[in-house]
Amino acid sequence: MSLACGLPLLECVYCLACARWAWKRCLHSGEADSATWGLASAADFEPVPRMCRLVMANYEPDLSPTAPLLFAPPGGYGVDPACVLRRRTYADTRGRVTPYLLYLDHAHADIVLALRGLNLVKESDYALLLDNRLGKRRFDGGYVHNGLLRAAGWVLDAECDLLRELLERYPDYTLTFTGHSLGAGIAAMLTMVVVLNLDKLGNLDRSRTRCYAMAPARCMSLNLAVRYADVINSVVLQDDFLPRTATPLEDIFKSILCLPCLLCMRCLRDTCIPEDAMLKDPRRLYAPGRIYHIVERKMCRYPFLIGCSRMDTILTVNPYLIADAATIWCGRYPPVVKTAVPVDGRFEHIVLSCNATADHAIIWIEREAQKALNLMLEEEDTLAVPTEQRMERNETLQREHVEEHRAALRRAVTLSVPDARVPSPYGTFDDDDGQQHPHRQLQPERSESFPPAGTRQRMSWNDLIERVFDKDEDGQIVLRSSVPP
Repeated sequence: MSLACGLPLLECVYCLACARWAWKRCLHSGEADSATWGLASAADFEPVPRMCRLVMANYEPDLSPTAPLLFAPPGGYGVDPACVLRRRTYADTRGRVTPYLLYLDHAHADIVLALRGLNLVKESDYALLLDNRLGKRRFDGGYVHNGLLRAAGWVLDAECDLLRELLERYPDYTLTFTGHSLGAGIAAMLTMVVVLNLDKLGNLDRSRTRCYAMAPARCMSLNLAVRYADVINSVVLQDDFLPRTATPLEDIFKSILCLPCLLCMRCLRDTCIPEDAMLKDPRRLYAPGRIYHIVERKMCRYPFLIGCSRMDTILTVNPYLIADAATIWCGRYPPVVKTAVPVDGRFEHIVLSCNATADHAIIWIEREAQKALNLMLEEEDTLAVPTEQRMERNETLQREHVEEHRAALRRAVTLSVPDARVPSPYGTFDDDDGQQHPHRQLQPERSESFPPAGTRQRMSWNDLIERVFDKDEDGQIVLRSSVPP
């Protein structure tokens, strides 16, 4: 009798708990993920809109001056067709990697390799995503996405000679890898492999290498994401679902026809897992590097609600967003860019938002990034900061980034992140506290990862990657402690 009387009470408690969870989850906004982060500077964020336009140029069938541009943003791509040194299509890559172009940007002293995102009608892109499973591929002391790493090896096999020639011809130019979505993950893998093998590109200095990953997939374990934050930068627009989705990519695209259902179930599951347990899972993948979060909406603070002005562009460039288009809010605040190298709270929760898929589109990342950059530049012009003080401020920001990276590495060790390493005081960082080379951070331990340069002069990049691994007694792929000559 007493048990029967207690059942209604238990049901009420259970319903209240579920209602509280649903209320908190529905009110969780993308802006909360970066609420404690600092503001990005115009100097740091300046390359982002330009990189977005280079990625978008991959979608054009013809970039010649006489050809009409089908998807160009206002003002065009800013691309000189004569400086597009190489352009690879699906026919050229045979499905090994998404289409990409190699651009020589004289105006910004930059050599850029830009990769496009996922093509939903190409089976080869799905095969690339499905070439993975949880914990399948170890790399440099962590875990990475196997298919994306192999795609990066194919690109370097194809373009290594040209990249080396360009870097030797233009010793003051930087080497930048950029991409969107699937291409962003490949760009991050490219950067990691190049940084570990700088001698194969003519003894390239680490400070000349960088990556801008737009709306990246989770492609590397947390220790690697933090370790390479000095050279890899991820850009996320507000509520974008992909950097927040810890579900393996192969599971996402197996369920692409019911993606909203999958996101909701994953959201419910992740809520029940303590964050410290997530951090201690060495196979869990994360968005790579330093993160720039573009915030343009605030919860329950829309100035007005109108019909969706995104509709025309969405239907033209991103047909898979049609179902989401009718529910997109267009009342927006001026975009603000937050940046940090987070360890815990690194986009761990999916945002239940009608913009979760729309914010993944490269056209909106480029547009909002350009708006945010214009606002930063207008603010600097309004303050009338002298050029000398502006340069000093930029140098100070670079030193702050170095210290922030160090603090993130130390925090990763404090939180017992698997395979995280504290920066050594004996040469891993510059003695001048990053003033001469502010981007130079942890150097890889060559003895534990790659063979000496003389033994791999004729080795392909994929062969080089394969030589890093061995199989243990259980048949699992593990990192070799040493590589035979």
